[in-house]
Amino acid sequence: MPEAFDVQACLQRVRDGDPIAAEALIAHLHPWVWRWVHNHLPRRESEEDLVQDCFVKLFQKLDAYQERSGIPFEHWVSRLVVRTCLDALRAEKARPEWRWADFQPGETEWLDYLTNREAEAPPRSSAADAHRIVHELLARLSPPDRLVITLLDLEERSTQEIAELTGWTRAMVKMRAMRARHKLRALARQSMKSEFQDA
Repeated sequence: MPEAFDVQACLQRVRDGDPIAAEALIAHLHPWVWRWVHNHLPRRESEEDLVQDCFVKLFQKLDAYQERSGIPFEHWVSRLVVRTCLDALRAEKARPEWRWADFQPGETEWLDYLTNREAEAPPRSSAADAHRIVHELLARLSPPDRLVITLLDLEERSTQEIAELTGWTRAMVKMRAMRARHKLRALARQSMKSEFQDA
């Protein structure tokens, strides 16, 4: 069984200028950072470019990190990655168009769900079916709205987790999620209306 990675010891060696320790830290964090970036990636960004940006910021800000009892280093990294992704989302200007006919049946079920105010539960179709339609709509939201919907509804994180990751209060998380869902429904309805008018 491999030995547990000693993050704090590695961090000290990185701060002392040890390049091997820096490589070990990147290797330890890379799969985890990549997963975060992949889940929050702007449409026109390269995953590896954004992952690299995250690591550049991590090493630039490493001196500001202070160990806190019971809070793992990875939590600090997650906040840095979220902020880096938010910055990239803010920089993204283009919003590609899409058409109703481009979607599969499972995807249209999700679009129907998003446009129905009375819908109490999401469709039983797979998360993969929801992925594309939801992300097409999410790309049209502001970066903070997109982030809260992704964390809360797609990743099923608690409001407390989201508050810790973003620095928002739990009340702000709930309010932003409610408003973001309302905007998503409005966007979905507008997209459907435009599609039928163009037909």
